[in-house]
Amino acid sequence: MEKALKVYAKDAKRKNKYLDKQSWTNIWDGMRIDWDVPIKMDDGVVLRCDVYRPIEDGEYPVIMTYGPYGKFLHFEDLYTEQWDTMCREHPDVPANSTNKYQNWEVVDPEKWVPDGYVCIRVDSRGAGRSPGVIDIWSLREAQDLAICVDWAGVQEWSNGKVGLNGISYYAENQWQCAALQPKHLAAICPWEGAADFYRDMAHHGGIFCNGFSYDWPLHQVYSVQHGKGSNGFQSRLNGHWVSGPPTLSEEELGRNRNDFYEENLKRKLDTDEYWQSRMPDWDKVEVPILSTANWGGQGLHPRGNFEGFVRSKSKEKYLEVHGIEHWTEFYTDYGVELQKKFFGHYLKGEDTGWKRQPKVQLQIRHVDGTFVERKEKEWPLKRTKWTRYFLNAGDHSMATSAPKRDSKVTYGGFSEGVTFTTPPLKRDMEITGPIASKLWVSSATADADLFLVVRAFTQDMEEIVFQGALDPHTPIAQGWLRVSHRKLDKELSLPYRPYHTHDEEQPTKPGQIYEVDVEVWPTCVVLPAGTRLAFSVRGKDYLYPGDSYMDTPIGKWTGCAVFRHDDPRDRPADVFGGDVTLYTGPKRRSHVLLPVIPDGK
Repeated sequence: MEKALKVYAKDAKRKNKYLDKQSWTNIWDGMRIDWDVPIKMDDGVVLRCDVYRPIEDGEYPVIMTYGPYGKFLHFEDLYTEQWDTMCREHPDVPANSTNKYQNWEVVDPEKWVPDGYVCIRVDSRGAGRSPGVIDIWSLREAQDLAICVDWAGVQEWSNGKVGLNGISYYAENQWQCAALQPKHLAAICPWEGAADFYRDMAHHGGIFCNGFSYDWPLHQVYSVQHGKGSNGFQSRLNGHWVSGPPTLSEEELGRNRNDFYEENLKRKLDTDEYWQSRMPDWDKVEVPILSTANWGGQGLHPRGNFEGFVRSKSKEKYLEVHGIEHWTEFYTDYGVELQKKFFGHYLKGEDTGWKRQPKVQLQIRHVDGTFVERKEKEWPLKRTKWTRYFLNAGDHSMATSAPKRDSKVTYGGFSEGVTFTTPPLKRDMEITGPIASKLWVSSATADADLFLVVRAFTQDMEEIVFQGALDPHTPIAQGWLRVSHRKLDKELSLPYRPYHTHDEEQPTKPGQIYEVDVEVWPTCVVLPAGTRLAFSVRGKDYLYPGDSYMDTPIGKWTGCAVFRHDDPRDRPADVFGGDVTLYTGPKRRSHVLLPVIPDGK
């Protein structure tokens, strides 16, 4: 890497010497745009980036993204419905921009370059205009991004400070890059980005998430793989092929990507270098952080942002949590102003008011779909009243006092399981924070998968759901655990956040009772008086009981979006399909631990 950087620094002294025959420059819409700029990696692979910068000469801070979604592809060309809905419901998004340069999950340069920023979009290795082999979220990609950061830091138009900013994929690799500590990385804003790819994405509680592992890369990554050329998209901006110039055969394309689905499926434990190399070393994540999560991101988007905020070693770290679709708030005035306030402080040294920014800024979610902003000092909140709701298998109720009699309930291993409910709440209740559950279970077969769901119902038992990060019918919170993965990490586990090692399978015997702790992902909701709180223990993915079927480009959504766990190779019926029995009572006090905020303040 150091050798490559010396070459970049030398070239930066000669104006535009980093451009080659494939690169070209335009001045459009008040910006100087350098297309397809090459950045040579330390192994010789040349990645391509687009540089949007002010026309006036000078040294500017850099906002960078690195990812596989095609820098030449307009937001609207692959995500038409999302774009149209966002613009219709949030007119501030398209305002004050021609929107010609909008690209999925990255900043609009027309809203940043006029403020004195350089915006750089890098097509990741093997995607878009960059050649190579796609290896999703690999250490190699993180190393590439670190090289790109330090390349940008020594260009003649750079002030030496680079910030990483973007949604989802463009957020997730920020954690990995920050742990590599590139010299010119000054701040990161991972907007709804997983951090632990085993726990946050591929194996929830040890259960393989085949829906995401298959549907997402097929639709969003492989569709813009480098080499699709004339078989792919054509840029509406410059007329060039989004995934060109070359046009390769399907066989050649297949050889140029690792099989994300099969790699994830066969690596069932978090002991493999495949997972370990993708996990950031939190002790080395030291740059200033604005970590933003989504309450409705069950299955991918909230957990990593909370873990990164709590576990990173940065002395200057901030947490913001919001709701609705996971791409929307990033583009609204609320999101853009928050990002500029953060980066203006750390990349420009401006007095943006960031010194008065609270450590934690929460958009408190209400059942009518509204949010109320509240400033906090820490996460989880110190004033939390950790409240156990004990399950009663005898009458399927749940209450703050444990049942006095032992009871049990049996359900099918692939069934909708059993739901426990409270009487209508006598007063409003706010639940904000991480959740944990302790259960006693046995299985008629060799193992069992537990799907836990925190839910709410009206008095007449109509379920209350929310617009999630993806699915429009998302419950309050979800958690997962494979019983053979029940082993806890004693150092990392907390009373409200069990942490499983996933480093071995602990065999289970049919009929034997096991005590298990299950992590349920953080959430926030204010439930009005009269609402019934509920907790489901299921044998399969959550299914919204109303009209929930959505046929989308990335799978059929029925309440859990793309985050399905139904691959028969991971969940064979003879192992996981047997009856599961849940035990409750004074000795086996099965319960869910909820973070109740007193008086909702």
